[in-house]
Parts: sequence; C-alpha cells; structure tokens
Amino acid sequence: MLTESPTVLASEFPPGVESFDYKSLIPSFVGDFWEPAFTKIALLTWLTVAILIIFFLVAYRKPQIVPTKGQWMAESIYGMVRNNIAVDVIGKEGVRFAPYLASLFVFILMNNLWGIIPLAQISPASHIAYPIALAAFTYVVYIYAGVRKQGLGKYIKNSIWVSGAPLWVQPILVPIEFFQVAILRPATLAIRLFANMFAGHMILLVFTLGGLALFESTTVALKPVAFLSWGMAIVMTLFELFILALQAYVFTLLTATYLQSSVSEAH
Repeated sequence: MLTESPTVLASEFPPGVESFDYKSLIPSFVGDFWEPAFTKIALLTWLTVAILIIFFLVAYRKPQIVPTKGQWMAESIYGMVRNNIAVDVIGKEGVRFAPYLASLFVFILMNNLWGIIPLAQISPASHIAYPIALAAFTYVVYIYAGVRKQGLGKYIKNSIWVSGAPLWVQPILVPIEFFQVAILRPATLAIRLFANMFAGHMILLVFTLGGLALFESTTVALKPVAFLSWGMAIVMTLFELFILALQAYVFTLLTATYLQSSVSEAH
C-alpha cells in the first residue's frame, strides 16, 4: 500500500529508495534467486499483460461494421498509433511497425497507470530494469530494421558517417555519432521513462505520507495542515495521470523516430 514501505512503517520514516524495494510475495522465496520474479512489481507487470491480451481478444472476437464500444476503443488506440505515430513519422513503411508500436504504447500506458490505481500505487517502470528491457528490445528492432533495409555495411556507414562533412573532421564526428547511436539513444529512452515514473511515485509518497505524519503529530496545530498535504496528493495524482500518458506517447514516438532514421538511407 502507499502508506507502507516494504520493510517499515512509512509514517515513522521519510520515503526513500527502500520504498521501491518490494520483497517476494512468496515468503519462502525471500532472499532466493527467484525472489524478483514474484514481487508486487512482477505481479503488476503480469496483470498488465493479461489485461491487454484479454481486452484485445474480446474487442476483436467478433468484429462488426458498426463497432461495439470495446472494438471502437481498441481500433481507436491502434489507429492513433498507426496513423499519428507510425505513418506520420516513418512514412508508408511505418504501417509494418504499427503493431509493435501499438503494443509498446498500451503496455507502457497500462504499466504506468498502476502508479495511480489504489492498492497498486506504483508503476513497474519506476524500477530501472523495466525501462532498460523495453529500450533494449526497441534497440534490437531498430538495428534489425536498418540492417534488413540497407545491409550491414551500408547501415553502419549511414549510421555513423556524416555525409557532407569534410573528410578531415570525420575522425571527430564518427565516434560522436557512434556514441549517440549505440549508447545515448537507448540509454536516454530508458532513463526518461524511469526518471518520470520514479519521481512521480516519490512525489505522491511525500504528500500522502507527509499528511499522515502531520495528522499523527502531537502538535495539534499541524493536524489541519495534513488535509492540505492530502489535497496536494490528489492534485499531483491528476497531474501524474497526464504525465504517465505523455511518457507512454513519448517513448513510442521516439521509438518511431529511431526506426525512421534506421530505415532511411540519408543520415
């Protein structure tokens, strides 16, 4: 729960990184190699996968010309990603990447939504391992698409060789371009999502647990301030709803941008 850290009462100690350290849901696995696979974070991720699979299977089980509400919602999500991200950014070739981009968008969005859902109240993306895994998978797709379209040698050349630049400056530009393509792009993709979800969870913890600490204070004058703190928690929750949706969109948009640069022969 939001008012309780994995190990200690949050009203007694300020929230810190230990608030993200969830132990195994199976007591016998605590301290075991398999502990991370059965934590609350892992459970929320598996619930995300199950909810999305069931939703899209049910929505497209019996497609109709006049869509049902579920079919309309599923088609709207996919259509938005396909038309407004895949095709707009990548071009006609973006249609073949639309299923991956749509899957990426809804997976990140649903995972982020757990951060404001009662009893869950934390996004799996607030653990750096999940954004890293998503960025790594995107990077593999990015490299594969470029090599398949251009061939290995030509793809490498187009990725790190700055066309139009003088030959004498290429030894300076090539390492910079390599660093950007090989390290900076996947790293910033993961860090951006992680930092926003981590910070959002910490902010909600501070206002919620701060209100609890003020309300439990022996100083009577501080008790009314607790309601102000809880009010700010509600405001920040609404703001977090906007941020989590935005981060899902930004991650998907940047993925499409990278894919576009990968299949494009021009640097």
